[in-house]
Amino acid sequence: EKLKSLMTFVFRLFNFKEVKFKEEKMDKEIGCEYHIPVLYEETLDNLVTNPDGIYVDGTLGGGGHSEGILKRLSAKGQLISIDQDQNAIDFSRERLVKYGSKVKIFKSNFQEMDSVVYMAGYDKVDGIMMDIGVSSKQLDDPERGFSYKYNTRLDMRMDKSMPISAYEVVNNYEEEEISRIIYEYGEERYARKIAKYIVYNREEKAIETTGDLVAVIKKAIKGHPKKHPAKKTFQAIRIEVNKELDVLKNVIDKAVVLLKPGGRLAIITFHSLEDRIVKQKFRELSTDCICPPELFVCMCNHRATVKRITRKPIIPNIEELEFNNRSHSSKLRVVEKL
Repeated sequence: EKLKSLMTFVFRLFNFKEVKFKEEKMDKEIGCEYHIPVLYEETLDNLVTNPDGIYVDGTLGGGGHSEGILKRLSAKGQLISIDQDQNAIDFSRERLVKYGSKVKIFKSNFQEMDSVVYMAGYDKVDGIMMDIGVSSKQLDDPERGFSYKYNTRLDMRMDKSMPISAYEVVNNYEEEEISRIIYEYGEERYARKIAKYIVYNREEKAIETTGDLVAVIKKAIKGHPKKHPAKKTFQAIRIEVNKELDVLKNVIDKAVVLLKPGGRLAIITFHSLEDRIVKQKFRELSTDCICPPELFVCMCNHRATVKRITRKPIIPNIEELEFNNRSHSSKLRVVEKL
């Protein structure tokens, strides 16, 4: 950490003008008014291997990665973009209108990408990317209830039509279930105490806003933690509301089936739980046998369906960290269909 801080300081000292120039260049090239796409060049370099191919952006967001893919495609190329957030779709549809029929946008969860690809008129594609995370626009919009920085009604739904929001999780779930969610999805060591305080406080009055929930968490966690005391709990509740980890587990197998031989799957994650799932799944899919080590003979008949392009994840360089602080935890992993 000390070395990283020193390197960042030196970079700022000697490269300030260069950074400002690159910021302006990035703003112009990829557009940052909705969401700054992380690991932009690294993702495109590893994903788009056939300019005439068919590609899927499973997490359209502000359209940064989608537009990057479109710029690298020939006139024959095609992009299918998916998002469950209508606000993101409305913004990106206008942004990408200049690409005409080269891009098809669908409102859906990326776990349904097999159905979406079929509806788009294809059965196999040349590449799939997914940026697993909440967009800057969603985080910064007080009305969405994702952030502990604003006092607004608890929501956290990426798809506003979903029946369960953060309000239902906090006010209706049993104490034991709330504790499990906060511990497993937030990796919060004070999970039991926070769950107990939530249940105790909601008996007196419903916890209706993000501010109400932050106040309860601060009561449960005494002292002065380095990070905001509500950060892990908010992450955990958001994951539960949107079933993010379950969706991620299911979609990787679907994505690999959709790929043509030589096609690539690129996934960007933002916290250890997501990255662990991707890492383990990619390892399993790239291994010929997944039997326990104590078995001397293979009994599973499992055969590798992909090869790993990235043995270790690609992480942001210092320039990107300087330009976009929210990229600091992002990791990119890539596999290729055999």
